[in-house]
Amino acid sequence: MTNAQADVKMETVSQFISHEEEGLYIEIPFTLPEGVEQFQVKIDVVHSGVASSIIDLGVKDPYRVRGWSGGARTQFFIHQAKATPGYLHGEIHAGEWAVILGSYKVAEKGCTVNVTVEYTLETHRWIKGDLHTHSVHSDGKFTLREKAELVENIGLDFVGITDHNAASQNEAYPRDTDTLFIPGMELTTNKGHLNFYGVNDPVKDFRVNTIEDLHSRIKEARNQGAYVSLNHPFCRYTGWRLDWNFDYDWVEVWNGPWREDNHDAVNWWHEQLVDGKRLVAVGGSDAHNPQQVHVKHGMPTNWVYSKALTCPEILRTIDKGHVVLSYAPEGPFINMTCGDSMVGDVCKESNQKVELTVNDVQSSDIVKVISNKGIEKEVIIGKEQEELNIEWEINKRSFYRVEVWRYFPEAKQRLMAALSNPIYFTNKNINLK
Repeated sequence: MTNAQADVKMETVSQFISHEEEGLYIEIPFTLPEGVEQFQVKIDVVHSGVASSIIDLGVKDPYRVRGWSGGARTQFFIHQAKATPGYLHGEIHAGEWAVILGSYKVAEKGCTVNVTVEYTLETHRWIKGDLHTHSVHSDGKFTLREKAELVENIGLDFVGITDHNAASQNEAYPRDTDTLFIPGMELTTNKGHLNFYGVNDPVKDFRVNTIEDLHSRIKEARNQGAYVSLNHPFCRYTGWRLDWNFDYDWVEVWNGPWREDNHDAVNWWHEQLVDGKRLVAVGGSDAHNPQQVHVKHGMPTNWVYSKALTCPEILRTIDKGHVVLSYAPEGPFINMTCGDSMVGDVCKESNQKVELTVNDVQSSDIVKVISNKGIEKEVIIGKEQEELNIEWEINKRSFYRVEVWRYFPEAKQRLMAALSNPIYFTNKNINLK
C-alpha cells in the first residue's frame, strides 16, 4: 500500500566447465549500473553423467575481491549495509564485476554452471523502524540476534540500538540479517537523556554533570557525524532538567505507549513549530525486555521515506523531516503532500492545495488537521471506511500537520494512533499566530 515496489533486474548466464579446467578460477563478468542497493548471486551446477563436480563461489568488484565462500554456499548477497558471511558489505560500485567460479573438482564429462545475478536499484519508498531500543549491552534482556528476528517478524526494516552509555552493541550486531541496525547510544545523565545516532563510538566518556559537560559530549559526537535526539523530554522520571538551549536535531515526542508525558511533549513541540522552528518529531518504543507487556518494539513505528535501506540514508531522510509515526507497524499511515512537497518539506507554491490520504483507519477514528492556528479540521471515520482522502487550501498558514486518534478498548480511552511531521509554507502573507 505505502511501500514502492523495488526495481529488480535479473540475468542468467550458463558456463560449461571442462575437466581440463579443473583447478582454475573462471570469471563470469556482469555489469552493475549506478544506484544499486543490493545484489544476489545464485549458482546451479548441472552435472554431465553420474559423476559430480564441486564448484567454489566468490565475487570481485571493479577494484578487488569482495567475498569468497568456496564450496560452502551456492548463493550470497551483498547490500550496502550488510552481506552474507564471507562477503564485504559497503559501496556497490557501478561498473564491471565478476562472479568467480573455482573449479575445485570437475568430472570427466565436465559440468554446466548456471549463474543468476539479481540486483535491486535504489528507489524512494516508505520503510519502517524503531529508533529507541535496548539490549543485553545495557539493561535490556534481548540479545541482538533475538532483536533482529523479533523486529523482522513484526514487519520492521530497521532498529536503533541505543543502549545506555554503551557502544559495544555497535560492534556486536549481526550483519547477515534482513534487519538493518542503526548504531546508537543513549547518553543517559541524571538530568535527562539524549540519543546519538549513526556512529559506533560517539563519546569516550559519557559522564555529564554540567551544561558544559553536555556541550562537550555533543561536540565530540558531532565531530564524528552523529545525529542527536532529545529523548522523552517530559517523562516524569527521566525528563529533561538541564538548559534547553543546546545543539540537537530531533525530539522524541512519542516514547513507548501513549501517555500524558507524550501528550506534553507533542504540545511543547507544537509550540516550537508555531514559533517558527522546524523541529523533526520522532518516536521510539524504549523496549527493554519481553516482560514489559505494554512496551513493545515498533510501538511507535517511524515511517521514513528513504531511497535506500542504509543507515546514512535513513538518518539523512529523518533529518529532512520525511517521517510519519504510527502506534504500530500496521499503521494507520498518514500521507500528506502539497504539489511536489511532502512532510518535512517547505512548500513554496502558494497556489497548490494540501492533499491528505490516511490509510488503515478504523470506524470512529478521529483525523485532526492542525496548523499554526490550531485544529483546522476534525474528521470522524465512518463504518467500513479504511481510507480518508481530503484536500484544502493553504490559507496563509505556516504549517500543517496531522494526528489520528483512536479508541483502544484495552485502555478504555482514545489515544494517539498516528502523527505526521509538518509541511511548511513560505507565503509572504502567512499569519504565524
